[in-house]
Amino acid sequence: MIEKDRQSMSNRPDTKRPDFDFPRPTPAQIAAFKGVTAATAHEAQGRRGALDSIIKPLRPGFRILGPAFPAQGQPGDNLTAHAAISFARPGDVIVYSAGGFVDGASFGDTMATAALARGLGGVVIDGAVRDAAELRKLDLPVFARGVSLRSRGDKARLGPLAQAVEVGGIRVEPGDLIIGDDDGVVVIPLADLDEVARVSREKEAKEEEFRSRFRAGGATTWDLFGAGILAKSGYRLAFTETGADIVPV
Repeated sequence: MIEKDRQSMSNRPDTKRPDFDFPRPTPAQIAAFKGVTAATAHEAQGRRGALDSIIKPLRPGFRILGPAFPAQGQPGDNLTAHAAISFARPGDVIVYSAGGFVDGASFGDTMATAALARGLGGVVIDGAVRDAAELRKLDLPVFARGVSLRSRGDKARLGPLAQAVEVGGIRVEPGDLIIGDDDGVVVIPLADLDEVARVSREKEAKEEEFRSRFRAGGATTWDLFGAGILAKSGYRLAFTETGADIVPV
């Protein structure tokens, strides 16, 4: 009887859920980046924080904007990914390191369905996913290094949760802001959010001014960028019968 009770208890889910209460961006800080592209944010923070360019959205148009919930997995073992889905808060973006392993998937449509039901903001995986066609149908933004039909879903090693990880060559801390779109993924440290948001808005306003001038037909990109850079460097563009060359002023 005692043995039966033990077996019954072993099959029950663990109801003691840890609360990973690390600092996260405020709703206002997140809202400040609504509409800001990953490329703009990258430039606004001194061209830092971009994940490897191969990590891309599984479906065109996917966009991620939310606080990072880092998880350190092991190649060929996705137990940590299951834990992250369970313990991340609604709105969190799971940033999962599989060490760049793409010869087997760490994440698929069943896990994505669970993440979507929990209200998570998206998943960024430095590794591979599978069930790609089904993942593209879901409204959960998934970014990954690759796709593999192989299952590497061993569940034997639980890695750190809500601790700093390196993903796509960038160190990601819990609560860092993750922005992802068709161009890729950028990480903004929590402490830098307000300044990066301010510079991002200034850059977007300046670029819209440029576009307005181009639409009006009053200038080209060369007029605004190329000629001025040459002049500051002491050079100019010299035209010949067959083309053009750069010569000293």
